[in-house]
Amino acid sequence: MEKRVTFGSWTIGILFAVPQLLLIFTFFYWPAGQAVYWSLTLQQPWGGGNIWVGLDNFRSILANADYWNSITASLVFAGISTGLAMFVALVLAALTDRQLAGSRLYRVVLIWPYGIAAPALAMAFRFILAPEAGFMAVVNQVWPGFWDPGLDGTDAMASIIIAFSWKYVGYNFIFFLAAFQAIPRSLIEAAAMDGSGVMRRFWDIQFPLITPTIFFLLVINITESFQDSFGIVDIMTAGGPANATNLMVYKIYSDGFKGLDYSGAAAQSIILMLLIVVLTIFQFRFIERRVHYR
Repeated sequence: MEKRVTFGSWTIGILFAVPQLLLIFTFFYWPAGQAVYWSLTLQQPWGGGNIWVGLDNFRSILANADYWNSITASLVFAGISTGLAMFVALVLAALTDRQLAGSRLYRVVLIWPYGIAAPALAMAFRFILAPEAGFMAVVNQVWPGFWDPGLDGTDAMASIIIAFSWKYVGYNFIFFLAAFQAIPRSLIEAAAMDGSGVMRRFWDIQFPLITPTIFFLLVINITESFQDSFGIVDIMTAGGPANATNLMVYKIYSDGFKGLDYSGAAAQSIILMLLIVVLTIFQFRFIERRVHYR
């Protein structure tokens, strides 16, 4: 029988919940409330408080072609980086789960990338993918002008996608490997005795049983691709060239702290939050139907 801890007085339960409620209010509801207030007002140039302007900040942003370019770049970045990071992690976890030679070493090494801070990671990839040095310099010697993230927007987008995906391969690998190891070995062995090959066992047994993990990682990866990409963009491309990598989260920073448009940046943060909420609802509404929880 399950044993549950109960309190004689309801005030004890409230006291236990107060620290957590204070943290949530301080670091989420208070900043979010301030962002909503700033998005509906206009800061005066010489101080003296804010002027109520309603939805004018949102109208101005949505009428700007550069902002729509930022939304498009963010969606492209989120889609490709999420797909790449999850696919590579899934393949590596499946191979590691098969107990191949050196699999224990792979378990440790493949987790390390997620422990590296985004700015440090971006600095490393900036040198690795630099057109005049590192790995891509060799490619440029064979095909001159093939790779130049400083001048070509497609190359710049590819470079930040590679760096971000490399970081999240380690994160996804942990969950995929845990999901594979939670599958009863008797199912795999029974299928093998019936003559099913490796790929047949993967598609018919393992893949359906790990769909809850795939769905969880899909939601997390897409959300983080909108929020956790700032450090990589700032170090590697600074939003360039020609705003090709000016993602939404970086545009909030550049407009707010470089352009000193605090009200516009606050409105952009509200739009970014709503976009993430809509994408999350879409995933739960249409993709979760294909998840097998049993």
